[in-house]
Parts: sequence; structure tokens; C-alpha cells
Amino acid sequence: KKPVIASVHNFAVANGIGIVAAADLAIAEEGVRLGATAINVGLNCIGPQVSLYRNLGKKRTLDLVLTGKLIVAEEAERFGLLNKVVPKGTLQEETLKMARELAAKSPLALWNAKKSFYDMWDLEFTKAMEMVNSQFALLCSLKDAAEGIRAFSEKRNPTWQMK
Repeated sequence: KKPVIASVHNFAVANGIGIVAAADLAIAEEGVRLGATAINVGLNCIGPQVSLYRNLGKKRTLDLVLTGKLIVAEEAERFGLLNKVVPKGTLQEETLKMARELAAKSPLALWNAKKSFYDMWDLEFTKAMEMVNSQFALLCSLKDAAEGIRAFSEKRNPTWQMK
């Protein structure tokens, strides 16, 4: 139900790159190297392919899986595999900052956003729109939505009902 943040330092190879791809959000420090490297030892990063494909598409996924090459964090960010690359020595601080930002949101709204995103991911456009509109209508009927709007108009921090 909660967003998962991958916090990456040094290397994320083989199943490690799969974990990064499967996480909801990912942050890495400069110079981190990532790769689907199992092909280099006669194996295959078959599990990570699923999440890599959904993040990167066919050509980039096959390039990583078939070559086993390593890419640096900055390239992974350009590809969309990472949300953010931070200076060395700031990874923990920046990851916690991202986590705190999420923790300040309504837990119900976060759960709803994550669920809606993954539920609509592979639906045809019209069905996806119907599904997310239904989820949004449900969310609007909850106490956290009323509290959030009230807090915004009163220029104060909201007090969420469900932690």
C-alpha cells in the first residue's frame, strides 16, 4: 500500500537492477552503476526483464539484458529508471527527504494513487480513464479529502485521519 523507494549506492546489477525497476521511485548517488549482467556469466536476468521492460521499453531492455553492460546513474535517470541522482555522500539524506515528503501526504491518497496507477497500467485508454475516474470519485468522498481542502484554504498543515 505504501510507496517503495529504492536507494542505490555503488552497484545495482542482476536482480539489483530488477529491484530498482520494480520500486515505485528510485534515487541513486552519482557514479552508481547498474546492469542486467547475468548474461556475462551464462545466465539471464529473466526476472528483472519484466520490470525493466515496463520502465524502459523493448530496445533499452534488450540492450541491457543481451549485452550485460553497465550504465551509470546519470544515464539510468535519462532513461527513466531513476527519479533522481544525487551527489555522493547525500544519498541517505536525500532518500529520507523524499520519504518524509511522501509521509506528509494522506496515506489513503497515496494508497489510492499507487493502486490506481498499477491497476490502469496495461488497460486500454478508455477503460483506464473510467477506472481512475471511479477511484478519484471514491477518494473525494473520504474524510482526508475534505481535511486536505480545508487545511489548504485555512493555510495550515492537514491532520490526516489514517496514519
